[in-house]
Amino acid sequence: MIRIFIADDHPIVRQGLRRIVAADPGLVVAGEAGDAEELLTAIDRTATDLVLLDVSMPGGPFLDTLQRLRAKHPTVRVLVLSVHPEDQWAVRALRAGASGYLTKDHSPDQLLEAIRRVYRGGKYVSPTLAEHLAKQLDGAGGGQRAPHELLSDREFEVMRRLGSGLTVSQIATELEISAKTVSTYRTRILEKMSVTTNAELVRYAARHGLIA
Repeated sequence: MIRIFIADDHPIVRQGLRRIVAADPGLVVAGEAGDAEELLTAIDRTATDLVLLDVSMPGGPFLDTLQRLRAKHPTVRVLVLSVHPEDQWAVRALRAGASGYLTKDHSPDQLLEAIRRVYRGGKYVSPTLAEHLAKQLDGAGGGQRAPHELLSDREFEVMRRLGSGLTVSQIATELEISAKTVSTYRTRILEKMSVTTNAELVRYAARHGLIA
């Protein structure tokens, strides 16, 4: 029996995932959480084999949550679920310790297939993402990478928030870092992405679907 922990801030999504899991005799829902801190607290006292982790869950930056979860519970597998296309989050999620990445437009059967593959110790990625990863490994297509793919994980988190229209102070509060540090990241981001204003970042983020 594979014990599944569902981490998503939308009750309707959690209910749908719960029904999919409950309909399979080889799976059981071990627990649920609606934000990052709730997940990290609950997982300490919940026997879990695999976490279904939403990218956009509140309570802390997604990659920080994933890394904290993997550090505290290295034997627990993580399958990331997201409304964001693979080219935005998948590679970063896999590097941070996830075993798979699945967009929410996939079918229940594909979700169950991903769960089983990840539980057995494998990785689950789509053929498109697998090709993208292969090109990165052999160095092909390096010149074709989008500017946001050149950012560090923290720079990417800051860029998405700047692209959503948040102020430096708001970002500092969300990420629990100083405003001065956020400003430093902003300078690096503008330079790496060859833009000069926040307005340009907003347009870029919207064009590439980097914001909710």
